[in-house]
Amino acid sequence: MSRALAIDLGGTNLRAGLVDPARPHEVEKIGHWPAPVDRSGFRQLLRGLIDAHAVSRIGMAVPGLAIGTTCVWIPNLPYLDGFDLTAAFPGISIALGNDAQFALLAEASAGAAKGLSDVILLAIGTGIGSAVLSDWRIVRGAHGGAASFGWASADPGDPGDDRDGWLERNASGRALDRIAAKAGLDNGAALIVQARAGDRQSRQLLDEAAAALGTALAGAVALLDPQRVLISGGVAEAFDVLGPAVLGSLRRQLPPHLRGITLAPAAFGTVASLAGAGIAAFKGEGWEDVR
Repeated sequence: MSRALAIDLGGTNLRAGLVDPARPHEVEKIGHWPAPVDRSGFRQLLRGLIDAHAVSRIGMAVPGLAIGTTCVWIPNLPYLDGFDLTAAFPGISIALGNDAQFALLAEASAGAAKGLSDVILLAIGTGIGSAVLSDWRIVRGAHGGAASFGWASADPGDPGDDRDGWLERNASGRALDRIAAKAGLDNGAALIVQARAGDRQSRQLLDEAAAALGTALAGAVALLDPQRVLISGGVAEAFDVLGPAVLGSLRRQLPPHLRGITLAPAAFGTVASLAGAGIAAFKGEGWEDVR
């Protein structure tokens, strides 16, 4: 079997690599480009990659909802809504999925969730993505939107928002930037540096975000009874600062028989979705089964 093309399409950038069937989680990066601004540009870029590397298989992670090989809702790239990759690229085997789902596929195949049957992954960056592994299968849901955890809420009085969920507004990278401003700091990264250095105010402000995350996460843990919760994305780099506070809030809201839940950083870091896309390319339509 020849090599496949792995693609991680984000709201601002597209990254691509080649993967070998013997080691599908090891991606040979071939480049990154600004995310195309329209459907024509996307077609042209993808066709160029297919032809340049003579591939017949593609795995592609997208920042939104996908069913089969059709993009359903890609908020930052709306020109892809309703776009069927199989129809656009006949003769090419396509595995399409949400970026957090593909990140979990990589972790379950060769990372921090390897050998586990039930796991929750939170990808915390600018927003919050998530994925669930249940009984060895990544849950996709009726509309491809299962485990949209950024929309979890622990505040019954919150008025809601059409674009950002409660948890995203309280614990995402954007939320940390906003919290940092309260301390007169430029962004969330600076807040984390200050907290790591022992600054009490920064620590207290970070604990607010950690409490929101742990409290909301308790509902998911109580519902699914996972063996582990993984934290990935840019905020995972602050796991040493945020992790203990998140775990403390989480365990306070759980019954005794679930308090043994562990929280751990993901292993693949920023390449998780790209690695998962490579694995999915060879699994094909049934990529959600990790066994």
